[in-house]
Amino acid sequence: MKKMIMAANWKMHLGPAGAREFLVAFLNGYRSSPDRDVWFFPAGVSLATVAGITREHAEMRTGAQNVYWEPKGAFTGEMSVSMAREAGATVALVGHSERRHVFGETDEETGKKVRALLQGGVTPLLCVGEKIDQREAGRTIEVVEQQLAAVAGLDRAALEQLVIAYEPVWAIGTGKTATPADAAEVHGAIRRWFVDRGLDGRNVSVLYGGSVKPENAGSLISEPEIDGVLVGGASLDPAAWADIVSAGID
Repeated sequence: MKKMIMAANWKMHLGPAGAREFLVAFLNGYRSSPDRDVWFFPAGVSLATVAGITREHAEMRTGAQNVYWEPKGAFTGEMSVSMAREAGATVALVGHSERRHVFGETDEETGKKVRALLQGGVTPLLCVGEKIDQREAGRTIEVVEQQLAAVAGLDRAALEQLVIAYEPVWAIGTGKTATPADAAEVHGAIRRWFVDRGLDGRNVSVLYGGSVKPENAGSLISEPEIDGVLVGGASLDPAAWADIVSAGID
């Protein structure tokens, strides 16, 4: 059974001590559910700390926020896939909007990172999404498909290992959120892209990211096309994150 994925991206917050304190508070209010997994993407310096705690919970995984595609070398400030894995990462973000639009990461580079992760046995969570001017120009699907094209050369077995997050750039940290129907339309297009490559679109996990909060998490994940959420700011509050993770649980 495909589980819902509730993913927390802590961005450049919470060092090892803060991450440990967060998890103690979160676990005190956390309710597990057999239908969902909980993923954490801490800052690199906190990766081993978070992995050491979450590995005690079968439904939890810890991931890297970014990796470099080369296995080793003179790449100051970068982290290889094998380093991330040694620190406890079993998943990794690729192509987050901040990597694309703040640091200039290209579609070609996201493709290289996805391939390096797959070769290293780490699950890629590939982020795609449009900026506000692209949305207003009616180019949302075009932009998303262009970003997906970075992995078009992968064979079916490799494509089946990908998890996708649709995160409209205009909704990240702005308080604006795509409606469940808006998100579902794009998620449906993403599934069709995989169907066109021989996969069962129903088996592809597609998350939504962009100003997700306890107040809207339930309505988002109730949409059949949405397989979970990728959360930034609200995941930094242990109580809020516990509420989001348990959204919709009776």
